[in-house]
Amino acid sequence: MTATRDRILAGAGTLFRRQGYAGTGLAQIATESQARIGSIYHFFDNKDALGEEVVRTAGAAYGAMVMGVLVDGPDDPVEALGAAFAQAARDLEATDYADACPIATIALEVASTHEPMRVATAEVFEAWTTGLTAWCGRITDDADDARDLALAVLSQLEGAFILARARRSPEPLESAARSIIRLAAALRTSRG
Repeated sequence: MTATRDRILAGAGTLFRRQGYAGTGLAQIATESQARIGSIYHFFDNKDALGEEVVRTAGAAYGAMVMGVLVDGPDDPVEALGAAFAQAARDLEATDYADACPIATIALEVASTHEPMRVATAEVFEAWTTGLTAWCGRITDDADDARDLALAVLSQLEGAFILARARRSPEPLESAARSIIRLAAALRTSRG
């Protein structure tokens, strides 16, 4: 049964990311996940419960993936940020500009209309900010600067995803990378 639940979460995540929360029906989720609608209700009380779980699980997985790219990237953390943006551009191009952030479409859609889903997306973004802030401590000793840099990274990445998808071009991600590299270099604390 866990395999069915995982397929439902993955299928719903793909559809929510590509066509939005409101634009996705349970019948589509059942088809995408190769499960029965009854199976969806077996694991989730309703579409809202499924949506919140998708946001939390996809958000955690994406956050871990991004942190992995940073940790496994170049030893210089400023260069690692640039490499992470370059990887994001390659990944987005590889999906023909269909798959960017797994929760951004939902976050934009529900921010003013669905409080439980808004809270779920806000919690994921805060978890990402917390993780990135800790990692940005490799660049600056100042805790406020590290958090500001983390928020700038997320803001640049999310905004660049939107522009790149609309333009079907990696240029916004490449530009965002250059901007983040300049900011990180300016904030770098001597680690002598």
